[in-house]
Amino acid sequence: MLVSGTGTNLRALLDAAGAPDYPARVAVVISNRRSAGALDIARAHGVPAIALPVGDFGGSLEARDAAIRDALLAAEVRLVVCAGYDRVLTAPVLDAFPDAILNVHPSLLPAFAGGMHAVEDALAFGAKVSGCTVQLLEPGEPDGGPVVLQAAVPVEEDDDAESLRMRIHQQEWRILPEAVALFCSGRLRREGRRVRILPAETPARSSAQ
Repeated sequence: MLVSGTGTNLRALLDAAGAPDYPARVAVVISNRRSAGALDIARAHGVPAIALPVGDFGGSLEARDAAIRDALLAAEVRLVVCAGYDRVLTAPVLDAFPDAILNVHPSLLPAFAGGMHAVEDALAFGAKVSGCTVQLLEPGEPDGGPVVLQAAVPVEEDDDAESLRMRIHQQEWRILPEAVALFCSGRLRREGRRVRILPAETPARSSAQ
């Protein structure tokens, strides 16, 4: 999992992964900031936590991302989750995990894409509905990958950035673990720009395979 901030989405995913029937676990948490609170959350749950600031790599994003890739592969990661990760990933990570990187963004993409101020932008625009999106990350335009799940959040008349962000977070904490579970259960199929959610197999069908 790639993080930059306090780790609320990480905590939600760890809580979900604590259920015996959840099909995934958090193998490693990597941040571009040594001060990220998410690293402390990971360590408190016994999850390896690594800080890889770009300054340690002479300012080279590709060299830092190569180190991220190597750490992910060493942890035998099959799905990368970007949750509040505030840097655009470069080729070393993108090429190593094609169609296996989920990103959560605090807007209903494609609205208010490409930045870290989507909540403030929605308020400034006067939007009546905001929300959050889990998408597959891919090279090209930031936040431009195909949508996996979305949740709408009405913008209230007295909302400020803090109150709207908190309600969006509450939906992120719901749909991100759901998207991870769908991926790890083999229920996501990409078809061009669309991601199809396949029906869950019945026990009888599963046992016959």
